[in-house]
Amino acid sequence: MSVRFHTLRFVCGFVAAALPLAACIAAQTPAAQDAAQPTRLTLQDALDRARKNSTVFQAAVTDAAVSREDKNQARDALLPSVAYNNSAIYSQGNGAGNPVRFVANNGVHEYISQANVHQSLDVASFAQYRAAAAAASAAKARAEIASRGLVVTVVQTYYTALAAQKKLESATKAADEGAQFLQLTQSLERGGEVAHADVIKAELQANDRQRQVQEARLAVLNSRLDLAVLLFPNFSDNFELADDLHSDVPLPTLAEVQQRAARDNPDVRAALSVVAQSGHEVLASRAGYLPGLSVDYFYGIDAARFATRTDGISNLGSSVVASLNIPVWNWGATQSRIKQAELRKAQAQRELSLAQRKLLAEIESLFREAETASSELASLDRSAQLGAESLRLAMLRYRNGETNILEVADAQNTAASSNAAFQDGAVRYRVALANLQTLTGELTTP
Repeated sequence: MSVRFHTLRFVCGFVAAALPLAACIAAQTPAAQDAAQPTRLTLQDALDRARKNSTVFQAAVTDAAVSREDKNQARDALLPSVAYNNSAIYSQGNGAGNPVRFVANNGVHEYISQANVHQSLDVASFAQYRAAAAAASAAKARAEIASRGLVVTVVQTYYTALAAQKKLESATKAADEGAQFLQLTQSLERGGEVAHADVIKAELQANDRQRQVQEARLAVLNSRLDLAVLLFPNFSDNFELADDLHSDVPLPTLAEVQQRAARDNPDVRAALSVVAQSGHEVLASRAGYLPGLSVDYFYGIDAARFATRTDGISNLGSSVVASLNIPVWNWGATQSRIKQAELRKAQAQRELSLAQRKLLAEIESLFREAETASSELASLDRSAQLGAESLRLAMLRYRNGETNILEVADAQNTAASSNAAFQDGAVRYRVALANLQTLTGELTTP
């Protein structure tokens, strides 16, 4: 009976856990997707959705928010705190009218109900607040780093999907042209104008074009699925992309990139914040050698009865307690903490120097990459146009008997490869611009 019960509970739990997944799968069926209008997405829409859906980016945002709360808590620790304390002490006495047996107590029954205003003043608290503020700044910069890295991923995936769609259109057109060319060679063979070898070559080309269409369809599917994983928490493939792959997007000058990167680069800003944080931690550690002052103000009752007045006498009163804590000896723990903080500060300074050197190298490298991609894009566009024109002329010459089938096959291959290279070049330029954005903080959009 017990085995049956546990088995039934396991099955029910498994089914309950599988229900959300089953609902998600049901939503992806063709009937479910056809019933809804596709969502039209621009690049900015994709970036906004990815920021909401990205676990890595949201983790960085959460870390920044947690660090900001740490800063608020460190700031609040510098301000006076107010508490209201209530207690009752019942002690053993020595009989009626005799004092209590415990020296620490003022009576057999003692009631305490007081408000306490507490303030601590020490150098370590101020240094810890500044360190927490620097840590919050560093966490904010790391969140921006994650955001810019996400931009590169989304841009690459978005435009790869667009390029895959254009490659599919080109492959479909080439397949149709290949089928028509096969029919042409068969017709010319029947008229005795070409050899059967031409028909065989044309059929091989047509079969190759059909396989390219199938591969292009698979590439479109995979690229759209990659984008869907980035953008939709419920994994929806029912969307359309705004086609701006070949829109004119200017490349900023090197001087503009250098100026923006020097001002807005999050890697350097995060490294600077870490150096500042480590410096404040050194000061907080050294404050362990200094005295600490605390002041407490109490107002309320501390009487033998729980009342504000007893026998016509007011029990309400106040007191102030000031404490000066002077450190004397702790077996070198303070010196050890100072050494730890200094080691972390030295490492932070080394990382800052590395971040600055990397920035200088990345500015030059990424700008030259974008510049090269931009200059090659015009050439690739021209090559795609020439490839299409070369194929058209080769077909005309073949139809007029002025050339052989090998030239036509070569023109077909050249046209297909040049068009694919043009689409890849457009994606490369867009990704290069996105990589520049990781340095400058500004995404260039049409």
